[in-house]
Formats: sequence, C-alpha cells, structure tokens
Amino acid sequence: MKTVIVALIAASFLVARPTLAHQSTPAAAPTLTCNLVVHIDGFRNQKGDAGLSIFNSPDGWPEDNDKAFTHGPHPFSGTRTTITLQVPPGRYALAALHDENSNHRLDRNFFGIPKEGFGFSNNPHVLLTAPSFNTAAMQVTCPTTETTIHLIYK
Repeated sequence: MKTVIVALIAASFLVARPTLAHQSTPAAAPTLTCNLVVHIDGFRNQKGDAGLSIFNSPDGWPEDNDKAFTHGPHPFSGTRTTITLQVPPGRYALAALHDENSNHRLDRNFFGIPKEGFGFSNNPHVLLTAPSFNTAAMQVTCPTTETTIHLIYK
C-alpha cells in the first residue's frame, strides 16, 4: 500500500506539468516617462549652478538629496534656465537652488537664514520654514508638464 501511494504521488508530479523550458516569461512592460520641463528664474548673478531636487514622497523633503527621486546641478546663464527631465507620471515636489558656490546644498548664515536663492514648485509663500511636501507637490502627466519656479533670496 505504501508503494502505491508513493507511486501515485510521484506520478502526479510527472503528469501535465510544463517544464521551465516550455514556459515563457512575459516581457517587461516598458517604463512610461514624461517630459518634465522646469523653468527657474530670478538668478541674481552668474555664479555656481542651478540645483534641482525632485521628490516623490515627503521622506527627506526638501533637503536630503539622498532621498530625492533625482537631483543634480545644472549649468545656467542669464537670469533664468530651463531644465528638461524624463520622469514617470506621478506626484512630485520640486526644490530649486541657486548654488552659488557649487557645494550642492543650501548655505545658511549664523541665524539659519538662507544665503543663496531657493524656490519650490507651486511657488508657495515662504516665511521661516520650507513648505510641506503636499504644498509643493504637483502632478506630472504625459507627454509634457511644464512649471516655473521663482527663486527667493532672503
């Protein structure tokens, strides 16, 4: 009886089971990306770079670039620049910086007041602290979403 049960179990694994060689793996769906066009204006001089950090969650917002979806310095000339990026559709908050000394962070004085220009998507009114992620968040859709960030100097 034991032998019959073992034989039936073994047979059930052999019957109607496709092998890996006959299975097909579905192709990965291509990642949809949209053009995000960011205009930054109000540079007070030609020093340094335009920094742009894009966050897709409140985690790290707005200064922890290690938690940003993407970030980086961008060269500029004149009083404005335009940066075009490819991102998946979604909700993002943007922080812009006139990084005058190219050290990849917002420099502050002894009292914590920014020494360099900064701005956020949706151009919220800024007093003593940065706006919340939700205040600065915007929807990016395909094919193209454009926004303008006006730099603030304190």
